[in-house]
Amino acid sequence: MTVTGAETSRRMTRQRAAVGQALADCPGFVSAQELHALMGEAGVRVGLTTVYRALQDLERADAADVVRDDVGEKLYRYRPEAEHRHYLLCRRCRRNEPLDTDVVEDWVAAVVRSTGFEEVEHTLELIGICADCQNGGDHV
Repeated sequence: MTVTGAETSRRMTRQRAAVGQALADCPGFVSAQELHALMGEAGVRVGLTTVYRALQDLERADAADVVRDDVGEKLYRYRPEAEHRHYLLCRRCRRNEPLDTDVVEDWVAAVVRSTGFEEVEHTLELIGICADCQNGGDHV
């Protein structure tokens, strides 16, 4: 996992690289504070501000998917390819399912063509409660 200088406005430091690697090691979405805590537990010393900035850089470089939880906090997940993804996220356990959103992407492309806008970005966030959590699952 590498973010080059062309992809980010900030200099790549050992700490920023460690944040990217820690995010890549996480199986699902995590908040900046959770990632910071996980890094601390693993013995990686990095400031919380550095974690936030590195995650913003990864988001800008299309190296992280970002969703907001039900209280509006940003959650991050490493994106191994530069492919825009959408997810259905459980608000209780954070289980996430990538979605086939070709119809959304086609609609966005049609809007772009019909309006003449360029560099259009969009967000689609689907948050609910998974079947396990509905049934009192103990995986929270």
